[in-house]
Amino acid sequence: MTKRMFLTSRRWSGAAGAFLALLLSAVTLSVAHPAAAASVLAPVTVHPGEYTMRAGDFGKRGEAIRNIEASGSVSVRTSPEQILADGGHAGRPALCHNTNLDGSLKYDGFCWNQTDDTSSVWTPQGLTGSHDAQPGGTWNGHYLYIASWHYTNNDYARITIAESTGTSVTYQHVLLVDPYSTSSSSATFRAVGGAGDMPQTDVLSGHADGVTWYGNKLFVATGHQIQVYDLRHLWKMSDTGSASVGVESNGNSSAHYSNWALPMVGAYFTGSAGDPCNAIEPCLTSLSLDRSSTPDALVTTQIAEHGGGPLMRWPLNASTALPNTDTEDDTTGTVTASAVYSVPIWKVQGAATDGKYYYFSGECPETAGTTDSDVPYCIHRAAVGEAPHVLTHAPPLTQNLSYAPSSGRLWGLNERENTTTGKRVVFSLVPSA
Repeated sequence: MTKRMFLTSRRWSGAAGAFLALLLSAVTLSVAHPAAAASVLAPVTVHPGEYTMRAGDFGKRGEAIRNIEASGSVSVRTSPEQILADGGHAGRPALCHNTNLDGSLKYDGFCWNQTDDTSSVWTPQGLTGSHDAQPGGTWNGHYLYIASWHYTNNDYARITIAESTGTSVTYQHVLLVDPYSTSSSSATFRAVGGAGDMPQTDVLSGHADGVTWYGNKLFVATGHQIQVYDLRHLWKMSDTGSASVGVESNGNSSAHYSNWALPMVGAYFTGSAGDPCNAIEPCLTSLSLDRSSTPDALVTTQIAEHGGGPLMRWPLNASTALPNTDTEDDTTGTVTASAVYSVPIWKVQGAATDGKYYYFSGECPETAGTTDSDVPYCIHRAAVGEAPHVLTHAPPLTQNLSYAPSSGRLWGLNERENTTTGKRVVFSLVPSA
């Protein structure tokens, strides 16, 4: 989540600033957040009708996908590893920048290529992997990772499907698109977040805050939405040299210079685009998966400048691989959060759980309230009912987190932009040293 999306800067001066500086200088990594020293990861009482999501339009999108695939305008791949068989970009199979991570936590990771590391128009936000998709940790024998990115002004959103072998990293970018019918037998698609025809009921955000892979489904959380994609419908474009998005008049398909596109199949909404983020209509600015209890659950958080934002658990239906609504097929109706907690960490950007602890990425105690984007972020750890404590420093502007039960590793990535040398990494660590 880029800070400017939801936040305003807090400035201190004079005696108040001196007092705060003195207070922060006394904080060590083993104590709770200075602004919430007595605060804990506290359960929130949920009243009927609070913390719900309504299902969006699955039916029309499904019809449009069938029409586009039947037309021959796109070539379909039915599993993520298949698009890597066509090659792609070569990443760097090591951590290419200082991460600030505690060496005792056995950290590791990889980097994007120089173009993506230094991009000023594409910004990484969320991270998931085959460790979320399947309990065994692999997908058809491959260790895969998926990152979500947003474009300048949120005009476009994309995911990156990557395979890291430890000695090599290969990845492909995939534009996220919204399909719609233009007649009973014809259809096209538009960029998620982009301008153009708006045949669906709701405006779709292109910020792509968080991402989670569950079975064949991919969930992208962005503001008041969890968008749903089906990884059995990966589309190869026939025209990769066009800036346009959709099926062209000559029958070719294009996705703003991308080789690949992934169509949305449906969405869930806590509110409408542009609505304020509050207890009734919470914003979903991070996303992860929890398989530690039954049923499985999506975990979301809402960023809050001085802490106090909600962490919400949304129950999943394993048979449909969708959030569990109050209707039979989960593509209509309402999802109700199964639990809500208040998070006392400043500017929380990501959250994940191993079933015992929750892990959060957010500002560090000693630099809380800073406007310096190059200072380390921190990964905090807390059990429900306890105050968070810092596990380790982390890369600046660390975003979403993802826990891998199969390996016991916690994954994350950061968004910090540096157009000269880059500062972006994808990292993992063992949170119990």
